[in-house]
Amino acid sequence: MKRKGLGFYLRIYVKILAQDIKSKMSYRADFFISTIGMIFTNIAGFITFWILFRSFPSINGWNYYEMLFLYGFSLISLTPVQCLFDNNWSLRSYVYSGDFIKYCFRPINLFFYFQSEVFDIKGLGQLAFGIGTLIFAWVKIGLAFTPLMLLKLIVFLITASLIMIALQNAASATCFWIQNSFYILDLAYRFRDFAKYPVTIFSPVFRFIFTFIVPIAFIAYYPSLVILRPDAVPVLSWLSPAVGVVFFWLSYKFWMYGALKYNGTGS
Repeated sequence: MKRKGLGFYLRIYVKILAQDIKSKMSYRADFFISTIGMIFTNIAGFITFWILFRSFPSINGWNYYEMLFLYGFSLISLTPVQCLFDNNWSLRSYVYSGDFIKYCFRPINLFFYFQSEVFDIKGLGQLAFGIGTLIFAWVKIGLAFTPLMLLKLIVFLITASLIMIALQNAASATCFWIQNSFYILDLAYRFRDFAKYPVTIFSPVFRFIFTFIVPIAFIAYYPSLVILRPDAVPVLSWLSPAVGVVFFWLSYKFWMYGALKYNGTGS
């Protein structure tokens, strides 16, 4: 069988995306309410920082606007998993009902076919709020803006997003072997709450865990240091693109391994 290229999958995805958006926009009230709810959830996080820093002008060397930068950076980097990989939450039900078998007989990549079926459009509200927060913090900190700085920002945002995508892929794929896998997926999702904080505020044990075991420090902290503190960038920050790519590739292989072992009877 002829190997399908990137252009083929992009054309297929655009068609699937158009149909999914049409379907969602037929219930416009639900779309607007959920989008507004997403924005207000993020505003609550913004207010939390404001309340916290009224009592403490800095936390372990991080001031209010630097923390807001991390917060905005994390929201943007978490948007792809919200928008593009939301179907991972339904994987468990498909596996145990036996409906997942329908994905196994299409002449396209199984992972792509399953993930492309759902686009969570309300995640765009999170993206907009994240961009606004990042720009606000950028201006307040007084960071320079150059084409090179913009390129760094884009590259590190993309690779940072791969970490959370990988966590969710791996956690959702456990349903191929574990019956109560929802709790694993929910735990992986909740880890994202820690991504908005500098890893240095945690104890040495949690620093190690969040860097080398569940690498959420690569979602915002290490990548953002390239922008925030360019004169003292640690090696781990420069390694974050490689960490993101490798971790995503491993999660994809793990997901596909479970999917290809699926026999239609549940696990």
